[in-house]
Amino acid sequence: MPESTAAGQKRPHVVVVGGGFGGIAAVRKLKRADVDVTLIDRHTYNTFQPLLYQVATASLNPGDITWFLRAIRAKQNNVRFLKGLVVSMDHEAKTLQLDGGHEVKYDQLIIAVGVTANFFGIPGAEQYSMPLYRRSQALAVRDKMFASLEDAAVNGQDRDLRIIVVGGGATGVETAGAFAELRNNDMPVTYPELDCKRVHITLIEMLPHVLGPFHPNLRDYARKSLEKRDVDLRLGTAVKEVREDGVLVEHDGVEEFLPAGIVVWASGITAHSTVRDWSVPQGRGGRIETDEHLRVKGMDGVFAIGDVSVSPDKPLPQLAQPALQGGKHVAKVIKADLKGKTVKPFKYSDKGTMATIGRSSAVAEIKFLPRLKGFPAWIIWVGLHVATLLGNRNRFATMINLTAKYLVWGSHNAIVGETPPVVALKPVTLEAREPRKAVSRSAARKAAEATVAMGVEGIKQPKD
Repeated sequence: MPESTAAGQKRPHVVVVGGGFGGIAAVRKLKRADVDVTLIDRHTYNTFQPLLYQVATASLNPGDITWFLRAIRAKQNNVRFLKGLVVSMDHEAKTLQLDGGHEVKYDQLIIAVGVTANFFGIPGAEQYSMPLYRRSQALAVRDKMFASLEDAAVNGQDRDLRIIVVGGGATGVETAGAFAELRNNDMPVTYPELDCKRVHITLIEMLPHVLGPFHPNLRDYARKSLEKRDVDLRLGTAVKEVREDGVLVEHDGVEEFLPAGIVVWASGITAHSTVRDWSVPQGRGGRIETDEHLRVKGMDGVFAIGDVSVSPDKPLPQLAQPALQGGKHVAKVIKADLKGKTVKPFKYSDKGTMATIGRSSAVAEIKFLPRLKGFPAWIIWVGLHVATLLGNRNRFATMINLTAKYLVWGSHNAIVGETPPVVALKPVTLEAREPRKAVSRSAARKAAEATVAMGVEGIKQPKD
């Protein structure tokens, strides 16, 4: 129950739904306000979504980018956490109904639930592709990738493997680049049984370029950097259907089927379906319509921030900065209301945006700086992402793992999970190899590639 500020009088109860960038920013800004704050989220942790692809590509542990939401009380005693999924809202009674049977009353409500993947009604996309918006989804991609590689090491030397990434925005480019570096730098050592030339990373984008919001020069750099890493770019290409074994695409009116074992969906976002039951006005993509103070239109004391909100007059980019700034602004509005004061309308300060393609390769458009690309942009990207993580433990762990990946280039120590047993499709016999002299890593890689051309190293398979 909310605490009392005087005999018989309770403090205002501010309820924040969603523990992402915007929700946590709002909670922290209310630290010294004379209110009680309840933070509600379906998970007990915050996920740093910009680095989910690093979990999916075996570079980071899931714990590196997740932060225990209840830890927010360590420095703020006017907040409590409640795990649950909001199923309905009654704004006249000012109550929320949660999936566990809980009812929560509010005086001020901040909706900051984020968004989910938008499949645009493409047949099979929701059923067979794999989005990257939750920790569990990143782990599913990682584990499926290693399961496919382990199976191919025994059964698949005579066939091509393909990972398809749909969407040429920042998430798609970063994911495709990370997969390509895993194939190019790690697989020749860790999977000598496989021919890396038969492992394809394909990026599909409907526009004629990647990274649409960036300057054309930075787009061109990103495209060339992906091509340098042997990413199969399919620009100006539309996805017509996703099937269990691949994707049907169309380019210049010609359809083509691309066989694939994994399809990562990084194209488009939309509001969660549950928002329809929250009695709020929805606009494009199901996002909640707000006014100049991020109040939900037509509602007093109800706000929406971050990706789930949209101002029809001034739509904001769906990035971390608008959510962070929006959360702080709404907290200021609430504190001003308590004192009978007003604040100026919300004004977004665009600090820039960036994306990385891989080691020493990134693009950045940062306020007060010239457009950056290559190593300088990459250093800023790494530093900013590590600094933005919640909690020192997360920062240290992420820095150590990224250092092992990018600076200790030859470690090949991928972060893996469980994979199913591999069943040989044909009888195989594993024998010892001939003794050989010590050679350099580059020579060993070349020898492994040469061995692949002649057959599986150390494994004899009967002919059909």
